[in-house]
This record gives sequence, C-alpha cells and structure tokens, in this order.
Amino acid sequence: MGPFPGGNWKAGHYLLLLLGLYALVVTLGFALRGRQLSALRAEVGRAKEALFWAPEGYRLPIPGACLPSRPENLPNAPRPYRKGVNPGFIFVQGDACVPVLRGTGVVAAATGEVVKAETAHTPLSPEEKKALLDRVKGGATPEDMDLIRGLEVWIRHKDGRISVYAHLESVYPGLKVGMRLRRGDPIGDVGQTGLAPSARLLFELWEGRPDEGRFFGQGLGKEALLQSARALFAWPK
Repeated sequence: MGPFPGGNWKAGHYLLLLLGLYALVVTLGFALRGRQLSALRAEVGRAKEALFWAPEGYRLPIPGACLPSRPENLPNAPRPYRKGVNPGFIFVQGDACVPVLRGTGVVAAATGEVVKAETAHTPLSPEEKKALLDRVKGGATPEDMDLIRGLEVWIRHKDGRISVYAHLESVYPGLKVGMRLRRGDPIGDVGQTGLAPSARLLFELWEGRPDEGRFFGQGLGKEALLQSARALFAWPK
C-alpha cells in the first residue's frame, strides 16, 4: 500500500509527481514574469508616448532659411481671394536668406503627426485657374483651397496647432497620414503647384483646423507679427 488509500505508489510515481509540480511552478513563474514584462512594456510605451508629445519649439521649414521680410510674403498680406488675406509665410527666392528653387528640401517645423499628405496633383489649365480665382473671391470651399495650395502636407503638433506646407513639387517617399515625424524630418520639396506663380513654399500655422481656426499672426501688424514669429521660431533676425 502506498501513502494514499487505494494507491500503490512506486518511486517512479513520486518522481513523476515531483516533475509535474516543478513544471507547474516553472509555468506559474513564467506567467508571472510574462505579466511583469507586459506591464513593463506598457510602461515603456507610455513613457515613449509622453516623450514624443513633450513640449518642443518650432523651426523654420526650409533649412538655413530666415523669416520672409517683404510684406507680401507675410501673413495678413492682401489677396484677391481666400477672404482677402494670405494666412501664411511665403518662402520664395530672394526673400528667405537661402536659395528657394524647385526641389529645395522642406522639413517638419515641429514634431507631430501627419494628418494630410497628398501624393498626386493635376496641374490646372489657364482657364481653370481663372475660373478658380473668380470663384473664390468671396471665400473658398475646402475643395477650392486644395486646388489653390496644390500639393500639400498637414502636420498636427503637440500644442494642438496644425502646420500646412503648400505648393510642393513632391512629397517625401513613404510619407502618409498617421505617420509621426520629428522636428526637422523631411516632408517634401519646394514646387510651383496650385496657384503659385513661381517656385515657393507657403507655410501656414493654424490654431485648429486650417481655414476654420485662426492662423498664426492673424490681425497683427508687420512688426508685431515678426516679433511673435522670431519668438516662436527662435530666430534672432
């Protein structure tokens, strides 16, 4: 008789029992370690997320460029369309401190998430451009604004602002909605799409959705606007 009623246990049975108990302990240990590792991975993920969205400053979207100085290239400049004003900074040859030509690289002004990335653009004919200008004199629909801006990328930043990069020649390969970019990451090249009369980058910075919220510097005079821009972009000139 073994130690249990009705059981005939031999040495091999005890060995099997011990091995089974050992396997159970090991399994429970791995399960516990697995839960700990999962919790650790989740904590690391939360830390990375917090780090990604940590406060950070802005830079100008063309490497080496300075702020435009001509009134016509600044926000609030009068326009015969788009509700009568220009909502962004225009970086163009001769007013950016660096060459601004078709193919000049454009980078993200700050860390954020891509919320719009156009990869194809059909140029407008002269007749279509004229019809578009006539149509948007009193305002423009979102569809009209897409035509005006040409090839464009939008990025939502940590502070809730959305930056717009318009008139692009091309978008950086692989760039797509949902992608996260770091400050200074490439997003495309300067172009002449939309209603741009020459190679240029139109850079807009909006509080809220573009064309619905307020654009950076809205309503400010030139000197106050440039002072605010120098502070935002940490630009000394």
